[in-house]
Amino acid sequence: MDDSKIFIVGANGQLGQALQSKYPTSQKADLDELDITDKESVFNYDWSNIEIILNAAAYTNVDGAETPEGRTAAWKVNSTAVSYLAEVARKNNITLVHISTDYVLDGSQNPHKEDESLAPLSVYGASKAAGDIAASSVSKYYILRTSWVIGEGKNFVRTMIELGKKGIAPAVVHDQVGRLTFTNTLVDAIHHLLITNCQHGTYNVSNDGESVSWADITRTIFHIAGFNLEVTNTTTADYYAGKEGIAPRPLNSTFDLGKIKAAGFEPHNWHEDLGDYIKKEINK
Repeated sequence: MDDSKIFIVGANGQLGQALQSKYPTSQKADLDELDITDKESVFNYDWSNIEIILNAAAYTNVDGAETPEGRTAAWKVNSTAVSYLAEVARKNNITLVHISTDYVLDGSQNPHKEDESLAPLSVYGASKAAGDIAASSVSKYYILRTSWVIGEGKNFVRTMIELGKKGIAPAVVHDQVGRLTFTNTLVDAIHHLLITNCQHGTYNVSNDGESVSWADITRTIFHIAGFNLEVTNTTTADYYAGKEGIAPRPLNSTFDLGKIKAAGFEPHNWHEDLGDYIKKEINK
């Protein structure tokens, strides 16, 4: 696989940075060169030497998407832009790799399988679900449905480490359960699907291991980092009580990983990747 024929969309985000590290000679474009939310910008771009589009771009402010401005932005980036990329992929015989989310589901099934019907609870989830539909219109596509992503950027693990350093004992939700997904695991899954030419379609991808709550993950973070602080359980309803503009969240984000494993990919246990991540953060 020739890295120079890969185009990364959203190259500066957590996943985009990890993809650039994996594919150092890949292509990307600044906003003034390619605005994916502008139809003419996408259609007029020179795609002639591109064989794979890796779409890591997304509007991810879940609560912000509930506002009028955020709703417009979420739909432009998460749905409309994907439809433009999908059309380009169809016309140019390009493989489209698109990143999805647990928020396209309502959290009622445990675990979530790839053939589960879309049932988003929020504006963000609905916009991402529409993006999934657009991406699946391409003959050569991979949709990787993932959850709780941790990489280089603002994320839950870094926030909890900062609280621990300040001696703050937080109250963390205990009724949302799932698994962390580290960007190295997600990138390796993308690479595996591409180099082995796996069957096109949707694949659940997260780290492996037991499904736990955000509160339990925080306790694990504090234990590994050596913070002797107590974590208090709270519910999602209590945590957001009195706050306006809060998007509903799926309470269960656990994926069935059977399909990606059957394709020959074994995700790391999240404990393993979390330990490595914290050591790197603490030693900065």
